[in-house]
Amino acid sequence: MRFVVAAVAVAAVALPAVAAAEPVVPQPGLPCGANLGDAMTWPSDGTAPLACVGGPAGYQWETVDSPYPISDRWVSFGPPMKLHGEGLRNAAIKSGDWTATPLDPDSRCGAEQLAVIPGVGAGPPQDVEGEPGQPLSLQVVPLLFSIEMTGNCLWQKVTP
Repeated sequence: MRFVVAAVAVAAVALPAVAAAEPVVPQPGLPCGANLGDAMTWPSDGTAPLACVGGPAGYQWETVDSPYPISDRWVSFGPPMKLHGEGLRNAAIKSGDWTATPLDPDSRCGAEQLAVIPGVGAGPPQDVEGEPGQPLSLQVVPLLFSIEMTGNCLWQKVTP
């Protein structure tokens, strides 16, 4: 009996810890949840954004064919997602009040914004980060040059 208990104790110590699963990076044709319907994402290795579109087979990621995509709902996964704002032509994200909601309890939403300062160029970065599993409210600054969104999060514009 002592040998069985010792073997179980050794096996329990020797097992690797189970890590939280990394979010699945969206790819064209992969499924997405209905809660992400009409949201877009811009994969770090992609040349075009993807949109979560509903159809007869459910929701799935599809490549956006617009040359100037803009959305009031974005999804960030894993690596930072960089978007350009109204400080440049063809903005992908509008200024205003936004809420980032983690898509899993361990995720932390964060953003780094750079604004255009007339006559100067880009200003200093403005960083904000939420707590794990908690929504983050932020203002996307006017004349936004770029924003890098992090975390497994759904970003939604609060006011149209």
